[in-house]
Amino acid sequence: MNIVISGGSGQVGHILARYFHASGHKVTVLSRHPQKEAWPVLPWDGRTEGPWIEVLENSDVCINLAGRSVNCRYNQANRREIMDSRVLSTKLLNHVIGASRCPPKVWLNASTATIYRHALDRPMDEAHGELGGNEPGAADTWNFSIDVAKGWEQAFFAQPTPRTRKVGMRSAITFSADRGGAFDVLLGLVRHGLGGPQGSGEQFVSWIHEIDFARSVEWLIAHEGFEGVVNLAAPNPLRNRDFMRALREAWGRVPGLPLQHWMVELGAIFMRTESELILKSRQVIPGRLAEAGFAFHYSEWPSAAQELVSRWKRWNG
Repeated sequence: MNIVISGGSGQVGHILARYFHASGHKVTVLSRHPQKEAWPVLPWDGRTEGPWIEVLENSDVCINLAGRSVNCRYNQANRREIMDSRVLSTKLLNHVIGASRCPPKVWLNASTATIYRHALDRPMDEAHGELGGNEPGAADTWNFSIDVAKGWEQAFFAQPTPRTRKVGMRSAITFSADRGGAFDVLLGLVRHGLGGPQGSGEQFVSWIHEIDFARSVEWLIAHEGFEGVVNLAAPNPLRNRDFMRALREAWGRVPGLPLQHWMVELGAIFMRTESELILKSRQVIPGRLAEAGFAFHYSEWPSAAQELVSRWKRWNG
């Protein structure tokens, strides 16, 4: 296959490019900050047309992951960039693919499992999950993230592309052994004795191992009957306290200092990020994938954590 990944220079994009390149497919990445890789990386700004259109027209698959990282403080400037980088790039691709003489057969666009409400009571699948927004007591930053997700999906599905199938990927946090990603940050807390429950510890963590993320994307490409929104998450979310306990055990049964709510908030300010990434309860399950028989390699967090820790240790001595 000929696969174009727009916004493919981030962690998730690199996971997919690496996976498909290793499988023998032709991969081209579109990036605001092109760097040398084992596959071609072309410049694009996510707002205007350019020479990359020719590559997209000759592709089989478009995977759009473009968007400013949400790992930042949600000040006014960052909020505008987070929203615009997702919505405008998606609108641009809608225009280009809609006008193409030979468009890709399938377009998978990133979304996020954060679109569902804070859920302590029951899991959220595609059919029965409740979208969030303005829940009583929810922080403004939580509602902003939901607004971004809704705007992103609205921009994606607003324009029909009759010759291109569309799949919106509501992804949970993708964990890999790469440095700088979410797993690396959480493992750093464990390694420094801070890997206890965070906040109440009762909030659910939805997650997906990088291998299953790449495999599920590959599966969605191959199954032509799949369109619309699909949850990409392991089938067994677990509470934060159990999640962190399994990670500590995978590292070596080290003690972990609990982080109270105020400590998480203070740490988020210090690390220039938002506490929502830790404190919001995401209890998301892959209803459509499960019903279709997709088999996860890592359906339970303890085994996923052990594999990731083992590989992290090999890569980092």
